[in-house]
Amino acid sequence: QVQLVESGGGSVQAGGSLRLSCAASGYPVDSACMGWFRQAPGNRREGLAVIDSSGDTLHSHSVKGRFTISKDNAKNCLYLQMNSLTPEDTAMYYCAAADRPYSLWLLLNSHVYNYWGQGTQVTVSS
Repeated sequence: QVQLVESGGGSVQAGGSLRLSCAASGYPVDSACMGWFRQAPGNRREGLAVIDSSGDTLHSHSVKGRFTISKDNAKNCLYLQMNSLTPEDTAMYYCAAADRPYSLWLLLNSHVYNYWGQGTQVTVSS
């Protein structure tokens, strides 16, 4: 069955960097639309960065210039490189996959996704 497993989270100081990974099983990332989301306590799930089957990407305003989404089709893995982290980035981070084609803009909406990982916690201290 389809499974998405995030890894790479942890605790870092402000200004630091992390790279999150999402390993996909039973789902080919080369033909999928995928995205990274985050949710902090009391907040709605926020779309951060998305990538379609052709490799085109879109990043939200809140992370553009700091975060970069990418994928390795051979490894069937999705990545999120996060730089210049601030305490406001503290949240649970999730990867997601959609089994239907969507525009990059629509992929920033969580409701279009069919599959979700369990999340990996990112904590940024001052």
